[in-house]
Amino acid sequence: MDVIPAIDLLEGHCVRLYQGDYDRSQVFSENPADVAKQWVDQGATRLHIVDLDGAKAGKVVNLGAIEAIAQAVSVPIEIGGGLRDRTSVQQVFNLGVHWAILGTIAVEQPQLVQQLCEEFPGQIIIGIDARNGRVATRGWLETSEVLATQLAVQMQELGVAAIIYTDIHRDGTLTGPNLEALRELAAVISIPIIASGGVSSLTDLLSLLALEPQGVTGVIVGRALYTGDILLKEALRAIGPGRIQDIPPNLGFSTFA
Repeated sequence: MDVIPAIDLLEGHCVRLYQGDYDRSQVFSENPADVAKQWVDQGATRLHIVDLDGAKAGKVVNLGAIEAIAQAVSVPIEIGGGLRDRTSVQQVFNLGVHWAILGTIAVEQPQLVQQLCEEFPGQIIIGIDARNGRVATRGWLETSEVLATQLAVQMQELGVAAIIYTDIHRDGTLTGPNLEALRELAAVISIPIIASGGVSSLTDLLSLLALEPQGVTGVIVGRALYTGDILLKEALRAIGPGRIQDIPPNLGFSTFA
């Protein structure tokens, strides 16, 4: 399972929000590119970037920080926040971003999602951010009547590469992922699901590993990495490629001797 560090951008800084509340942000670094290099140096093979200003503005805002991150690391980057038209999607791809995460337009303009999936196959991911099972849009400032499971099925039919599922009530709270919601989602779609929100410990990560056979192939970790509640190297050893349980025990002799 992929362990994907999150870098949330607000006014050019690396921050974390509490339950998506812009008024409850904590700055962790004023140099997001340095943070990105730190996570890659510790073993990250993929990074998750959110343009929080962009999510509110409806267009990409932190272009400089995004470009700096893309130039600083060699691993693939996914980015969401404010990608609500083709121009914005092309803009981030031009910066070196590998995956574009669409949220609001999945609800408001599904036909555009289909067009983008056809133009950029394998590079369009849908971020489903849910509040009590219903999809939130426009930087989590509005909650629609659309069910998360309903939107996921529709997006799979349109050809998206994966779904990132975030439980807003758990995001930034370190209270653990919503396993039941992830199970419900995995039961109705077959494309990969990336879990996000609330991960606070190695125990949380191991609980998600049980959902891997159902299609939960990755997890985004934010605040817990920044507070030190989770060490990335330990997380990768616990659930990443070559995880501890996949390493044969050392019995004191070699079967190849």
